Amino acid sequence: MKPKIASILILILMLFVNVSGATAQTYRFQVPSDEVHLYLNANGTATIEYTIVFYNDASADPIDFVDIGLPNENYSFSNISANVDSIPITNIEKSPYVSPGIALGLGSASIQPNRQGTVHVRIAEISGFFFKATEEEAEPYASFQFSPNWFGSEYVYGNTDLTMVFHFPPELLQEEPRYFTPKRWTGTPEPEAGIDPNNLIFYRWRSPDANSYTQYTFGGSFPARLIPAAAIVEEPKFSLNLDAIFENLCCVGFGLLFGGIFVFAIYSSTVGAKKRKLKYLPPRISIEGHGIKRGLTAVEAAILMEQPMDRVITMILFSVIKKGAATVVTREPLKLNVNDPLPEGLHAYEISFLEAFKQSNAKERTKELQDMVIALIRSVSQKMKGFSHKETVDYYKDIMERAWAQVEAADTPDVKVERFDEYMGWTMLDGDFDNRARRTFGSGPIFVPMWWGNYDPSIRPMTSGGGGAVAKPSSSGQSVSLPNLPGGSFAASMVGGIQSFSSGVVGDLTSFTSRITGTTNPPPKPSSYSGGRSSGGGGCACACACAGCACACAGGGR
Repeated sequence: MKPKIASILILILMLFVNVSGATAQTYRFQVPSDEVHLYLNANGTATIEYTIVFYNDASADPIDFVDIGLPNENYSFSNISANVDSIPITNIEKSPYVSPGIALGLGSASIQPNRQGTVHVRIAEISGFFFKATEEEAEPYASFQFSPNWFGSEYVYGNTDLTMVFHFPPELLQEEPRYFTPKRWTGTPEPEAGIDPNNLIFYRWRSPDANSYTQYTFGGSFPARLIPAAAIVEEPKFSLNLDAIFENLCCVGFGLLFGGIFVFAIYSSTVGAKKRKLKYLPPRISIEGHGIKRGLTAVEAAILMEQPMDRVITMILFSVIKKGAATVVTREPLKLNVNDPLPEGLHAYEISFLEAFKQSNAKERTKELQDMVIALIRSVSQKMKGFSHKETVDYYKDIMERAWAQVEAADTPDVKVERFDEYMGWTMLDGDFDNRARRTFGSGPIFVPMWWGNYDPSIRPMTSGGGGAVAKPSSSGQSVSLPNLPGGSFAASMVGGIQSFSSGVVGDLTSFTSRITGTTNPPPKPSSYSGGRSSGGGGCACACACAGCACACAGGGR
């Protein structure tokens, strides 16, 4: 073969390989949920933490890389940790697609087609994040802006349950932090506010109707005295990375636009916006007193631990059923038959709960449930006076863990259910209750608790002799037989009870909580965008996050 012809064939072959390699990759996925935490550290740095759930389409290639954009280059790889489905990610390097940004190589844990995976990454100690605010305050304020990662619409589709949380520095007073009205945000513009487990004031935005292909911008400010003066940038500085521009020509237009926004974007918060949905627990109980408040019920501990309202009210539902105060007539919609007379030993909130379900009008029932919760929150607040919130929460978390340990250590399914029946209220304090219940009960058969038939109308105790059941004596001495269920079905019924309660009774959780929080916790003071800003996160038209680009890299992989 002549050399010239051979060279041409090699070139054609190389071109074919490159083209086929580029076109063979198909990226199409959903992001069911994305939880973002921004920690504003006392040393003047910021820590960003993402928990992103990916669902890869059946016809797509594996998601083997995820690029995460960062606010600036002031970070260290030694301060970055990541995992996918709890499997550590060891391949973390500078992203070739996002500048500034990092690339997470998922390796053997790549998210396969028609599979779901959770990517968690924490980037700590990012400096150069805060700017001097020009807003009118009694003292100097530091301000910041932040955009969580977003993805290209050609790669991602569907809604994302997006949560954005700011954790402010310690020693901040309740009335001092400010928030900026989010840009392009689909949810309520006003954040929830409260105290996190580390005694830090937080602002939280959440919307189940968000998406992962829109750039949302959040921001806030706080007294500059809380961080070192050297950590505050006097004026925003913007510089062009020419190498990155030439390497990513597709980013130029959007990058310049973002540069203009970076320097000039100043917008006012909505005056007279509707009262934001606050965290329901009054922050003051989190910062006063010493020592542990013992003697709270599991429901009261749930209030103290700021469990979601649907979880708290479902705990009360199970409690009144176990005590023989009510029977479920139908689960969807939920209707209760309240016993008369009521058994002794009911708590005030349980009695109020039952009174609410005597209401046939759904609107009136919701109002009475909200009143019941408000009274419960105030009762817990009163009981916590003089005690440490953190120490008390840790105490009840320990009770919760020991309750699970009793259940998980049981030798037989019967004993396991008995232990669970005994400690169920405490196990429901677990934020991972859904998954832990499924893991604990597995797929083997179990016999449901004696009271289960009063909760599930499709399962009622029968007289002894029924097939597939075991005979046990009832409280009246008569032998009854309890049906058995696969453990997974039993756990799913527990979890499904919480979900159906939320949709069928509570309705929209944020709307249900709004009246409660408006009564128990005053709103934070809004502010307008002013001064310099630090833009963090962000995203390209790809499965990555960068501060101002629109590259067309493949979503989640290359």
